[in-house]
Amino acid sequence: LVPLFSFLIQKGRCRRCASSISHQYPLVEFGTGLMFTLIVLHLLPVVMFSQALFIFLTILFTFIFCLLMVISVYDFRHKIIPDKLVYVFIFTAFLALFINFSGDYFISLPSPMRLVAGPLFALPFALLWMIGKGRFMGLGDAKLILGLAWMFPPYQTLAILTLSFWIGSVVSLALMFFSKKKMGM
Repeated sequence: LVPLFSFLIQKGRCRRCASSISHQYPLVEFGTGLMFTLIVLHLLPVVMFSQALFIFLTILFTFIFCLLMVISVYDFRHKIIPDKLVYVFIFTAFLALFINFSGDYFISLPSPMRLVAGPLFALPFALLWMIGKGRFMGLGDAKLILGLAWMFPPYQTLAILTLSFWIGSVVSLALMFFSKKKMGM
């Protein structure tokens, strides 16, 4: 029952009915496994400070990553970000602002800049949604950015947004260029 190997051995088909299995499943399985591994490797130095903090941060970041993976796949398939998922992400990201990632104690107060970074980064996207009446970008994107800006320092949030736009552009252009059916905006 190893999904990636099963997919390869069975050549992307169901063993019982032989119907084709979407390539999305092994991609999500591989991406999730890779990210779980990278999270643990990234947090390994925390073990020197506190095993409890290491376990807590590993659970927190795997939970956050699972939320982001579900949001990403759902958004890719349905072109919408479910409010329930994004609100849980925003709430978790806000709570993560108060976690001290190095040291003996878990809780610390975030800087005022970190508190306002979320709304400041989300505001242009909310305005873009409002001005375009949802044609340019959905409000779910602004909500997602609110959580991301609370998860990461401002310079990393800027890098994440830049990379997101670049990757989104490359994927969109590839889909438009290589798709058999005509695609619009």
